[in-house]
Amino acid sequence: MKNLRRSFARFCYRNQNKGIPNLMLYLAIGNLIVYFFSLADPSGSVYELLRFNGTKILHGQVWRLFSYVFTYLQDTTGLGLFLGLISMLCYYFMGKMLERQWGVLRFNLYYLTGVVLMDIAALLIGCSATTTYLNASLFLAIATIMPDARFLLFYIIPVKAKYLAWVDILLTAWGIVTSLLRCIGLGILTFRMTLFCLFPLLAVANYFLFFGKEAANLLPDFLRYRKTQTQKNFRAKAAPGPNPNWAGNYRSASGTRPYRHKCTVCGRTDTEYPNLEFRYCSRCKGYYCYCQDHINNHEHIQ
Repeated sequence: MKNLRRSFARFCYRNQNKGIPNLMLYLAIGNLIVYFFSLADPSGSVYELLRFNGTKILHGQVWRLFSYVFTYLQDTTGLGLFLGLISMLCYYFMGKMLERQWGVLRFNLYYLTGVVLMDIAALLIGCSATTTYLNASLFLAIATIMPDARFLLFYIIPVKAKYLAWVDILLTAWGIVTSLLRCIGLGILTFRMTLFCLFPLLAVANYFLFFGKEAANLLPDFLRYRKTQTQKNFRAKAAPGPNPNWAGNYRSASGTRPYRHKCTVCGRTDTEYPNLEFRYCSRCKGYYCYCQDHINNHEHIQ
């Protein structure tokens, strides 16, 4: 898996300028156009035509697999138009940051993978797909790559991206746990309902697919440090210690033991003459070894 991820990274690097540049800009413009068309259509037919609907998709309306990415402002009407525009602007800048960091192609594939995986999860579970989780995957990617990047909370309070990611993860985990407990209390915890409760995790599967073990960068520093130290201690205990007699215990394929020292003049080795002393000459240019008979009786190599 690691080799596959490296090959994918090299492929994206070699083709980083291919794809759709400024993808988030086009998505933002598309959302504004759909929103204004919806204002002119009180019946809501425009929104109804574009939103995700699994039943209608299975009946041939396949454009809904992608068109729902233009319904973000309608899906967030509870926030109000102003906050919806602000959040969409934030996600636009996040997309630009990822595009500069990764290149056009890798960011396009990241977003497209999120759309496809969310479509699959929503169709299997029977729920509706929204861009809320797609945008959450952008934020998680930013917090993983640049955990110390600062965001202005309410345009006043500077907060690091990793802290906001922790809050987002805790709220998501709380929602999943409460949903599962509610299903258990009602006695309706089936396999499908379990998947429905876990949909927030399934919807950001592109994040886990692209980052893998790097997702651990979101962990608090003390947890990451503790894990690293535990791994180091385990490896130190598991690793065999040095064997001072490795030359004596090892034999080559021919059955002869290798030597450690060999005289440059006479060719004698410490294996053939274990009682012979060997030294390295400090006046020779390089590492040249000599026996005790030639250490002071040889021509210096320059």
